[in-house]
Amino acid sequence: MTTELKQTPLFDSYAKYGGKTIDFGGWDLPVQFSSIKAEHEAVRTKAGLFDVSHMGEIFVEGSESLAYLQNLVTNDVSKVAINQTQYTTMCYEDGGVVDDLLIYRLEENRYLLVVNAANIEKDFDWMKKQEIGDVKITNCSDEYGQLALQGPLAEEVLQSLTETNLKEIKPFRLQQHVSICGFDTLISRTGYTGEDGFEIYASEEAVVALWDQILKAGEPKGVIPCGLGARDTLRFESCLPLYGQELSNTISPLEAGINFVVKLQKEDFIGKAALLDQKENGVPRKSIGIEMIDKGIPRHGYRVFKGDEEIGEVTTGTQSPLTKRNIGLALVKSEFAEVGQELEIEIRNRRLKVMTVETPFYKRQK
Repeated sequence: MTTELKQTPLFDSYAKYGGKTIDFGGWDLPVQFSSIKAEHEAVRTKAGLFDVSHMGEIFVEGSESLAYLQNLVTNDVSKVAINQTQYTTMCYEDGGVVDDLLIYRLEENRYLLVVNAANIEKDFDWMKKQEIGDVKITNCSDEYGQLALQGPLAEEVLQSLTETNLKEIKPFRLQQHVSICGFDTLISRTGYTGEDGFEIYASEEAVVALWDQILKAGEPKGVIPCGLGARDTLRFESCLPLYGQELSNTISPLEAGINFVVKLQKEDFIGKAALLDQKENGVPRKSIGIEMIDKGIPRHGYRVFKGDEEIGEVTTGTQSPLTKRNIGLALVKSEFAEVGQELEIEIRNRRLKVMTVETPFYKRQK
């Protein structure tokens, strides 16, 4: 029995630009258009355009929406002003992660939560189970498309298509009802690549038109369409976690190293007791950076050893498209997380040497 893959509104546009699609969490999405290396380099040096319409959009509104969200997520939502954005996680009682997400505050009592595509139904069900008081939770994922224009030239290219002054949209800020090529959009200065850029939310009809318009405007400057392959190598170099690899229902945000999204001083929230215990007694595992000493590439799921002891596994690994370093992220027992020590990973029944290194592997020069 085959399950039909979901498609974004831009599916018919992929072929026009040479897109090669794969099954990604039940979605038929482009892994690349030209090559992962070319797309990666374009985002680091110019700009690239991604179709991220598979992401989920869930609205939370009502007079008790803030209290509801404060209980639901690990970060402090009370710090989010209207037209601001916050990165956070939802946790289970044991500290494992339901999902990592962005919260956009649109009005006093209205929020937009953007969740990972593979988790939309699971997240929505979890959120409904936590419902309290005057709160309305609506899954509107099928009504929106989303584009991400990322890279040092993103602002310049997008500015040519709108009269809104994009310089006024600072990082982790948003602006509603921005007209781009006559289409009504919500724009936030956020992304998943480690570069400057924007995420654009609009109707399904609008994102199809805007995809062509943005690529046309950016073509003279070297802007190209990009797929999931480059999105993964870009976020990995910047050490941005991927749900299902660096984060999961068995990996806490503290183990993943995103401590800044866990505000243990705020009122009680789901998973607080477990996370407080990890904070006070030390996390059992830590996410670390590794670089190959021997010849080979670390891949997701490869086992990590110190001597005869198995101490963890690789969560993401590849050859960096720009530096050619064979690098990875691994989740290991905390006592083996110190930078500068030699470990081993198992590749096809052979033990190969790696060195623990500083992360992130790449940081944008501002």
